[in-house]
Parts: sequence; structure tokens; C-alpha cells
Amino acid sequence: MMNDPDRRLFLGGGLAACLVATAPMPVLALTDAGARQLVDRVVADINKVIASGKPLSSMIRDFERIFSRYADVNIIARSTLGQDSRRASSAQMRAFTAAFQGYIARKYGKRFQEFSGGRVEVQSVRKTKSWHEVKSQVILRGQSPFEVLFLVSDRSGRDLFFDMIIEGVSLRLSERTEIGAMLDRRKGNIDALIADLKQAG
Repeated sequence: MMNDPDRRLFLGGGLAACLVATAPMPVLALTDAGARQLVDRVVADINKVIASGKPLSSMIRDFERIFSRYADVNIIARSTLGQDSRRASSAQMRAFTAAFQGYIARKYGKRFQEFSGGRVEVQSVRKTKSWHEVKSQVILRGQSPFEVLFLVSDRSGRDLFFDMIIEGVSLRLSERTEIGAMLDRRKGNIDALIADLKQAG
């Protein structure tokens, strides 16, 4: 059984994507209000899934739609692959991005059932030098609340989130490490990594 910090990190990943990205370019048009509105929509959609009572397979599909709609998926996938993305062909990057999106949905969407009766609340927003940080609180039955920070940028031309910080732990960095280990086991073979991701989660 996972210890409490690890479990919270994993549960927090189920809120949205387990996200990995490089530091975003400086924010131009994004405002505090825009960043909060984005996370308000994410949280509203997540809360609907939590309360839906749907079968797990349907919840996972809903989770993937949330990830696709509100996360900077292309940037996330490229950053997760790290330096190896530079040697990947365009076709490999497209295949990796699609496989990664499904992997994230399965891996974290499976945890939605543990959110039954819980909720996520947006609390505050502040601008940093190059993005906006939206603080939220996860409230689960039988557990003390814990903090989740959504990091929001408009570097891709739309307001999207590119990372989540669960009680000080970056999902971006956690997944980068996980994907890197998977690639190492395949001796750097990107096609084999893509095949693994299609089955993982």
C-alpha cells in the first residue's frame, strides 16, 4: 500500500493530467481572472465526473477529454520525452503524444473512484514572473484536505495549464522521471516506448 504522500500525489494526478512541460514563455495576455476561470472550468468538470456515478471506463474517457481540453498536451508530451524528443521524427512525436495522452487518462483516471463524495475547491490565484499559479484544495472523505497548485500559461495561444504541484511535488517532474525510466528499459527505442505507453496505465 502506498504511503500517504505518494497516495496523495497519485490522487492529485487524477484531478487532471499528470503534466510535464518545460518552463513557459513569459505571459503576455493571460490575467489572474483568466487563469482562475480556466481552473474553475477544470474543477467544475472534474467535480461532475466525481459525482456522476458512471462506470470507471466512462470516467476514464471523461478524464481524457478534460486533459485534452485544458492541458497544453503537445508541449507536455514533448517535455516529458525530454532531450530524446529532438531525435524523434514528426510521426514518432505524433504517436508518442497520442499514446501519452491515453496513458495519463488510464493511469490517473482509475483513481477517480477514490474521489467519490469529495470535491475540489479553487481558492486563490497569483502571477509569478512567467505564469499564473492557481491554488486549490482537495477535500476527500476521511482525509485531511491537501493543496494542489495549477500552473497556467498562454504560451500556446490559449490559456492552458502545464503542471500541477501536489503538496510541493511536481507532477511534471514525477512523470518525466517515469517516462525516462521506461525509455531506458527499452534502451532508448522510442517506438518501443510508444508501444509500452499504449499498454501502460
